Amino acid sequence: MYYFHMWSGGKDSTAGVILDHIYGLPPSTIVFSEVVFDKKRGISGEWPEHIDFVKNKAKPVFENWGYKVEIISAEKDYLDLFFHTIKHSSNEKKNGKIAGFLLGGKCAGNSRLKIRPIRDYFKSLNLKNDEYIQYVGIAADEPIRLERLRGTNEISLLERYGYTEKKAFELCKEYDLLSPVYKIAKRNGCWFCPNATYQEMAYIKRTHPELWEKLYRLSKEKNMVSTAFKYTESFDDVDKKISKINANLEIETAQLSLFDFL
Repeated sequence: MYYFHMWSGGKDSTAGVILDHIYGLPPSTIVFSEVVFDKKRGISGEWPEHIDFVKNKAKPVFENWGYKVEIISAEKDYLDLFFHTIKHSSNEKKNGKIAGFLLGGKCAGNSRLKIRPIRDYFKSLNLKNDEYIQYVGIAADEPIRLERLRGTNEISLLERYGYTEKKAFELCKEYDLLSPVYKIAKRNGCWFCPNATYQEMAYIKRTHPELWEKLYRLSKEKNMVSTAFKYTESFDDVDKKISKINANLEIETAQLSLFDFL
């Protein structure tokens, strides 16, 4: 039997690896599927702080513990999806146009850039479902998600050892393996995600302006099918909102600095 950790770098899947290490379970391979924004220029689609944690902090620790860590990615990147030319739509007005921004709630980035490379990875191993186990990061206090595992080859070590989301968070902190993304957001994801909050987007523009600039340039492309950046809102509408958030933050910071001076 072969064992694999489906690792996102988030607290639950990371806690699963730690529990594996603590209890000395059979040797397993850790698989991380990285979403890539621009393969040609080496720009990850993961939060910059998170992918740095994955590659430069957690991965070396896991390898020191004796695990093999596989970082995989799809053949395509975000730009491939954005500039994909529509050819066979039943809506003739769409044909000949580029796809444009990913749709919120129906993100093709997750299915094509995150999930597909995982499926391709297991397909390349030529293993039958009953020949391997996938450890997944689902906490003991997520009954609905856990129920979906029944009858599959997926197992939650957090359920086995009674670890709730809170305990998983604390375990990662104890081992100094908590992604810095949790200081910014409640979950890890892509920095261009249409489901991100305005505060998260404001953070990207404030701390990684070069990334936000890339989205701005994409928003100026012509003949896009999907022009909305966050559900029904255009990129410009979102940009105005987060610019206001950042401006207010600057004012608050300046006021606090003044109080400290006084």
